[in-house]
Amino acid sequence: MNERNYWIGVVSKDRVDVAATGGFTQLNHGKASPLERMRAGDGFVFYSPRIAHPHGAPLQAFTAIGRVRTGTIYQAADLDGFRPFRLDVDYLQARPAPIKPLIEQLSFIRSKKHWGAAFRFGVVHVPEADFALIASAMGRSFIGDFAPDP
Repeated sequence: MNERNYWIGVVSKDRVDVAATGGFTQLNHGKASPLERMRAGDGFVFYSPRIAHPHGAPLQAFTAIGRVRTGTIYQAADLDGFRPFRLDVDYLQARPAPIKPLIEQLSFIRSKKHWGAAFRFGVVHVPEADFALIASAMGRSFIGDFAPDP
C-alpha cells in the first residue's frame, strides 16, 4: 500500500515563483537527496522565510501548494552550467498563508518559541493534519485536493 506523504520545502518567494511557473520543485541548492523520498501524489507546499534569497525582506508564509506529479527526479541545466535536481509538481491556485497564526496548531513545530528551527534543513516531512491545516489556510480543500485515495 502506498501511503501519501506531505512535505514542506523551504525556499525564498522569488525562487518559489520560478518553480511554480515551471511546475517543479528544487530544494537545498539543487540536491537530489531531499527529493528522493517524495512520490507521485504526495502533497507539497513551499514555505518562504524571505521575499528574495539570501537577504530579502522577511515574509514567513506558505507560498505555493500542489501535488508531486510522477515522483521522477531529473537534472536540469541553466545558462550558467548549474545542474540542479528537480521533481515535477502540479501547483494549485492558492493564496499565501502567514505562518504565525498557525504555529500553535502545527504539531511538527515542537518549540513554539523557536519555531523557525523546524525549517532549518530545507525540507520537512509533516503529518497529514498539519498539511491539511496549511492547505485550508491557503484556501484549498484538503479533502478535495489531497485526501488519500480509497
